[in-house]
Amino acid sequence: MASVLLNVMFLKKTFSQKSNMKRHRLIHSGQRPFTCDVCRKTFSQKSNMKRHQLIHSGLRPFKCAVNRKTFSQKSNMKRHQLIHSGLRPFTCDVCRKTFSQKSNMKRHQLIHSGQRPFTCDVNRKTFSQKSNMKRHQLIHSGLRPFKCDVCKKKHSVRSLI
Repeated sequence: MASVLLNVMFLKKTFSQKSNMKRHRLIHSGQRPFTCDVCRKTFSQKSNMKRHQLIHSGLRPFKCAVNRKTFSQKSNMKRHQLIHSGLRPFTCDVCRKTFSQKSNMKRHQLIHSGQRPFTCDVNRKTFSQKSNMKRHQLIHSGLRPFKCDVCKKKHSVRSLI
């Protein structure tokens, strides 16, 4: 069987079969025809949906050899293991802070950009990081999960104990 090389627009990506090129094009088309039946998240490729569905199964077959933390996906375990290696290959081009994971660097860079894409639905306060918004929202919930060991007083944020 002769190998057919096909280019995808300007990417110069080649495929040995036309069906592989068509599957790849879905990534760029915005079409997401595969839907997780548990959480309704959509995917452009069936294989990505199947990998995602492991999250809902509770199965975590991949284990970090250093701290025994488990993962549903091998790629997540590999990314986690960079923490233990000491490697920090991603550098913020503004302040030169380094990161072991690209996603952490991208999240950090929002601080410099002034973007605050996360909004508290109670008082409309905005945040550059989702985790900061979630911590803030504890104020509105009435929950006080942090308890001082000395006076036993409970607080909505850890920094107050």
